[in-house]
Amino acid sequence: MGTSELACTYAALILHDDGIDITAEKISTLVKAANVDVESYWPGLFAKLCQKKNIDDLIMNVGVGGGGAAAPVAAAASAASQASPAAEETKKKKEEVKEESEDDMVFGLFD
Repeated sequence: MGTSELACTYAALILHDDGIDITAEKISTLVKAANVDVESYWPGLFAKLCQKKNIDDLIMNVGVGGGGAAAPVAAAASAASQASPAAEETKKKKEEVKEESEDDMVFGLFD
């Protein structure tokens, strides 16, 4: 990501965090205050993106893969709903073990 895009991203996040409407003018003002030169079209593009998308959803889904995984997940969910009770119990145990190991890893990063 280039400097212009990054500056506009941060400006949009700042505006969103403060509960201020995200507009091209406000993005431009923040970018100029940070002494970053951006091409004139970037603030407008980011403002349009922010008007069409829910910023909270974008923040919460950072790093999540593209839309291609929706069909396999739906197929797996359908198959899981038809699984036997023993298979469901095994699946629950595996998920519990996985969750515990993920928790340990997260705490290890900040200790």
